[in-house]
Amino acid sequence: MSEQTDRESLQAILKRGFDLLARGEVHKAGECCRQALAIKPDLVPAHFLVGLVALESRDRKTAFSAFGSVTRLQKNHAAAWAHLAKLFMSEGQVNRADAALQEARKCRSDDPMVHDLLGGVASLMGEYGEARQLFEAAVDKAPGHPAFLLNLANNLVYHGETEQAERIFARIIDIEPHSPQAHWALAGSRKATDEEHIGQLSALARHKGVTPRAQAFYYYAMGKLYEDLQQWDSAFEAFSKGAKIRRTTVEYDEAGEIRVFEFLEKHFTREWLEADGSGDTAQTGNSVQQAGAAPVFVLGQPRTGTTLIERILSSHSRVHSAGELQQFGLAIRRLSNFQDPRRFSAELFEAALDLDCVKIGELYMETTRKMQGGKPWFVDKLPQNYLFIPLILKALPNARIIHLTRDPRDACFSSFKQLFADAYLHSYDQEEMARHHVRYWHLMNVWRDRFPGRFLDVSYEQTAGDLEPNARKLIEYLGLPWEEACLHFHRQSGAVSTASAVQVREPVHTRSVGRWRQYERQLAPMLRSLEASGVELCPLQG
Repeated sequence: MSEQTDRESLQAILKRGFDLLARGEVHKAGECCRQALAIKPDLVPAHFLVGLVALESRDRKTAFSAFGSVTRLQKNHAAAWAHLAKLFMSEGQVNRADAALQEARKCRSDDPMVHDLLGGVASLMGEYGEARQLFEAAVDKAPGHPAFLLNLANNLVYHGETEQAERIFARIIDIEPHSPQAHWALAGSRKATDEEHIGQLSALARHKGVTPRAQAFYYYAMGKLYEDLQQWDSAFEAFSKGAKIRRTTVEYDEAGEIRVFEFLEKHFTREWLEADGSGDTAQTGNSVQQAGAAPVFVLGQPRTGTTLIERILSSHSRVHSAGELQQFGLAIRRLSNFQDPRRFSAELFEAALDLDCVKIGELYMETTRKMQGGKPWFVDKLPQNYLFIPLILKALPNARIIHLTRDPRDACFSSFKQLFADAYLHSYDQEEMARHHVRYWHLMNVWRDRFPGRFLDVSYEQTAGDLEPNARKLIEYLGLPWEEACLHFHRQSGAVSTASAVQVREPVHTRSVGRWRQYERQLAPMLRSLEASGVELCPLQG
């Protein structure tokens, strides 16, 4: 066979492989890869296609190997470096992700896929402003690409531009009527007044060949719309179906979570905090940070009002909202070179024990510099930072910590009815959810006992029911003068990184207080677990 014939044959095989992959025929696309590499083992596009096929097949090991082969054969292959950066981030290998990201940026590619991939990596690193620019660049170069549009729309929701995002979600559905994430996001962005969208979602959920992951999106969207219409039984049925399906698509390691909580309680003691004298100065909350910005960590369980508190605080002229930042945990991973893909593990906290907490604090401040907003205080609203409270106290003695409390029945149900991205894997089963909440509740009692006065507990119910005195207490805790704007947080136009991004654009209300009672019969497994554990429940009202 001549060289030209080989070249033409390879081009035909590769074209067929990419076309098959685009149609979802992954196995046949993989066969094209094998044919091409049998003819020319060092063919860069064939190795790249192997990586894409592996990603579709969820074969991460092969994807790493294939994209690694591409970058060895062609060092300036921006798309392969971008894929590697995203893979490294998803595996928890932050230092390697940083290095791959640097290589991708050196390539200065105009490929919209590269911009989109790098936007995804920036999002995983909590750099949402940079992510927006990259997603916009991808859409600018490929205006009708549904996946690029979806990433941009989700980023716009984060930045509070919900009307523009809603238009994009509707446009995605016009282009790709079966887009589960677009339907789910559209349902969450506006209040239903009829059942038209529910009918569409129901048909899509029953469509032959729909994946379990897509079904979950459709059922959660239906649940939200039924709730809008106050059709409580139908809403719970949809949420329950969505949760049951979603649970089959995730791996929740409850035994591993138990080990995390046990390790934290055993090792992060008052003696550990005060061992070198760095953590023995309790913060009174009455002095303003003198040099540079200082973080305010707003934390607790998801769906407990952390965003409400963030909005109240950031309505003050001297407080900036930085969003849900991953940087504290990433600082620990970077300094310890920790590479376990699990987001939280006993091993991660064991690695943290041996680190210099001053360096953790310095790296956190360095990597959040672009998000701090140039004001005396910036709010980091990642709920799961409650696991890091002792480390935060030691690493960032000028920080303030605000912990949200909420009736466990409302907190658990509010998470149960929410489809999260890749976090809170305990939230798709009532009893798993309840057991997790009991562990969290116990750990917060441990922190409260060991570190008295070092963080402020704030009740969601009290704040929603009587805003002004509770808002004043928050501002006083930061040592700032009172500003009336803090009572009008809903007028802000800034970013909101939360599942309740739409709701916080309205004035404070108590509609969600006691919402679990609409579903008391259906929530019996969760309620039994909570009541048997001895967690503190709010007294019933009305």
